[in-house]
Amino acid sequence: MWFERSMAMIAAMSFIVSIFDLTYIPARDVYFRNLPLVVQTYDQFKGIEPHRETIRYLNAVEQLRNTVNQTGLASSQTQSWLQELDTLSTSMIQNNPFQVAHKTGNLEKIKNDVRDRVQNQSAKGAFNTFWSQDYLTKAGWDKELQFFDRTIKPLIVTNYYRRLNDSGNYVDDFWQIDMVFIGIFASELLGRIFFFRRRDRQLRWQQVTIRRWYDLILLLPFAQFLRIIPVVVRLKQVKLINTELIESELNRLFVGQIVIELTEAVILQTLQQTQDALRDGQIALVLRSYLNTPHVDLNNINEIEGLIEIILEIVVYRVIPKVQPDLEAILRFLFQKALSESPAYRNLQLLPGIGELPAQAIDRVVTEVSTSIYTALTKLLEDPDSAKLSRRLAENFTQSIGTEMQRGQTTTKIESLVYDLIEEIKVTYRNREIE
Repeated sequence: MWFERSMAMIAAMSFIVSIFDLTYIPARDVYFRNLPLVVQTYDQFKGIEPHRETIRYLNAVEQLRNTVNQTGLASSQTQSWLQELDTLSTSMIQNNPFQVAHKTGNLEKIKNDVRDRVQNQSAKGAFNTFWSQDYLTKAGWDKELQFFDRTIKPLIVTNYYRRLNDSGNYVDDFWQIDMVFIGIFASELLGRIFFFRRRDRQLRWQQVTIRRWYDLILLLPFAQFLRIIPVVVRLKQVKLINTELIESELNRLFVGQIVIELTEAVILQTLQQTQDALRDGQIALVLRSYLNTPHVDLNNINEIEGLIEIILEIVVYRVIPKVQPDLEAILRFLFQKALSESPAYRNLQLLPGIGELPAQAIDRVVTEVSTSIYTALTKLLEDPDSAKLSRRLAENFTQSIGTEMQRGQTTTKIESLVYDLIEEIKVTYRNREIE
């Protein structure tokens, strides 16, 4: 176990070093500010060295600082260094030494900061003004030098030059570090093959390699981010991490997504096959055959009669109570319309105190009619004697459907409507998947 844990930790270290290498260039400024020793050490593996032009510029600023401290701001030596900085500023603007490090944005920010500082829209003119005795005397030498150290210098000091190799690519000697890890893992794999072969002579080296397939990723000098796979496997094997919760969640999401996709595919395929059957007339043939020929009865139940009874119960007990106000409104409208067309009713409305009586009578009639119909339907379903009538209704209904299905025009129209309905369902279902 100690050996396995040691190798798991080395694999984790290899992955961390690989990720550090992959992110070093984008994150170099962060390392430069917080871990300067790391930058000084690792820059050599990336072929990074200080850029001569920006280093010359920063050295000139330091020379100017020392000269002012020794001889003052009005001396000829100070004027000489101010002219040198003005020349270097113009060269920096024209040559853009930040381009190699992909830090052109730093140069733009430097120019904008100096423009805003001296209120001059020309970058060259702004630097010419900034590095002048008149401006530094009026604005204050110490104040402007603090501005440079606080705002401009941090943008310049992070610039660098990166060497190219014989192939024209940037120098990258990370392989020197990576080969140490690759050598360790290659030796480990060979040792495992030798160990298992000694224990079992029938075992071939290919079988051992396949058993440890994830270790092969550690031997690849590219795609270093894939090393997370053997690292997780090894750490789990030696019980340094617990991935059961993550694995269960991934399995749940993965399996759930497969089930959803399969269900969607089955639904769409079923709808498509139904449309094909409608277009070919197969459904009409099946219905005609079922309605007009004797068929096998598996449970001694007439399914159509059962469906009709269920539909009647739903309509009477659940649907009618909810739509009863609407039915009464329709009946009231029909009665009022019929009475309004009667000359006697119009004359009756002209009599004082009697005009409202017909409307009240209509309300009572409508209420009584709707209540009587609902009561009759309820008794019909609850009365055992009505079972014969229900069965007769179901039989006549089935025969009528069978007769109507024999008519080609009716069947064609029904098939067309159902086909279009299924097509609308498919389009709606696909649109919902896209959303």
